[in-house]
Amino acid sequence: MAHVIDFKEAGFDSVLDELQWRGLISQSTDRDRLAETLNGEPIYYYCGFDPTAPSLHIGNLVQLIIMRHLQEAGHHPIALVGGATGLIGDPRQSGERILNPKDVVEQWCERLRIQIGDILVQEGDNPVTFVSNYDWTATMNVLDFLRDVGKNFRVGTMLSKDIVARRLNSEEGISFTEFSYQVLQGNDFLHLYDHFNCVLELGGSDQWGNLTSGLDLIHKVRGVNVNVMASPIITDATGKKFGKSEGNAVWLDGSMLSPYKFYQFWVNRPDAEMERLLKAFTFLPKARIEELLEATETNPGAREAQRALAWEVTSLVHGEDATRQAIEASTALFGRGGDVAEIGEDILEAALEGLKVEDEDGAKAFAKAAAGDRVSEAGVRAGLFKSISEARKTIKSGGVYLNNARVEDEEQLLGGDDFLQGRFAILRRGKKALGVVELG
Repeated sequence: MAHVIDFKEAGFDSVLDELQWRGLISQSTDRDRLAETLNGEPIYYYCGFDPTAPSLHIGNLVQLIIMRHLQEAGHHPIALVGGATGLIGDPRQSGERILNPKDVVEQWCERLRIQIGDILVQEGDNPVTFVSNYDWTATMNVLDFLRDVGKNFRVGTMLSKDIVARRLNSEEGISFTEFSYQVLQGNDFLHLYDHFNCVLELGGSDQWGNLTSGLDLIHKVRGVNVNVMASPIITDATGKKFGKSEGNAVWLDGSMLSPYKFYQFWVNRPDAEMERLLKAFTFLPKARIEELLEATETNPGAREAQRALAWEVTSLVHGEDATRQAIEASTALFGRGGDVAEIGEDILEAALEGLKVEDEDGAKAFAKAAAGDRVSEAGVRAGLFKSISEARKTIKSGGVYLNNARVEDEEQLLGGDDFLQGRFAILRRGKKALGVVELG
């Protein structure tokens, strides 16, 4: 089933042409050879995901989206979850990785398989194939590895790889374990070539040295030219690696980052990022993306592009029901529709997470209040006002809301029913400033 998409109708010559337009290719092997490979009969291609954390993040999502594009074009995806390489970890610029216990890596492998299966098609006539490199690496003893695989790698070439060179010039250097990572990854490509006739590997541009190790190995021992294709590292409008905020990744696992927060991350992206993100992170057709970009130019206040982006990515990762709940929660919290009393406790807690205030020890926590406390006092504790007099003045002018109902009396008290889900009372100053107190 080759090329199930009518690319001409979509405005492209091929899937490669579309990926290029979407800004998803930064480097590749010979372009003509790659085009010939992807424009011919369906091929097997693969991308590896190491379980160095219990969840994938939006950097990994780029690779999954590319895999999905190729899958929908009729090509056969192989998702490699690195049960072996995850025990080692690929070299980082910032120093050696901490080696995780084997049982932890096994658990993370399973979590990653579930996440990958939510993005790629698992049923029908072209399902994703899952493999773990532990299956063929764990049975190989040291002598076989050195004779059959290591013999084909030249140390000079390995040292010239960008990330290795950087680490060698750092104070920490690089261990033999991480130095050998590229040999293991190269062997993975060779194994998949031998067993699936896999002829294309995908990865990020920061993995280029590891990607080409397999290409070189296959050419040397099998005399065949295969292909690798790297995607760019997505950056935000300031040039910072996309999805990194104070050292925290934007995780795909809903238990590590709620669907509400995930949705908010996307809907709050600036206009300057819309073209890049709509092309890279959604499957929206070219014509629709162009419409959204035009809407951003003519009516930026409506944020139509941001809402479309947030819907597409969140529903892809978390499903449509969770996305609708995130939207309804956001709408209700700011009094733009819906009833805050109907928001589920989990969603409500996630939505209010960013409204925690610093306690006496400098830790972040929800401000506390009790039934019988004045709304004005609760507003000060929640950080909406600097003083009770300021809170009373704002209430008098009609600018304070409790659970979206206007507070009419400067002396109004919090009642037991004001704590949503028995926990939270939501305060709002004007249209946008939110605060919350928790019963306790």
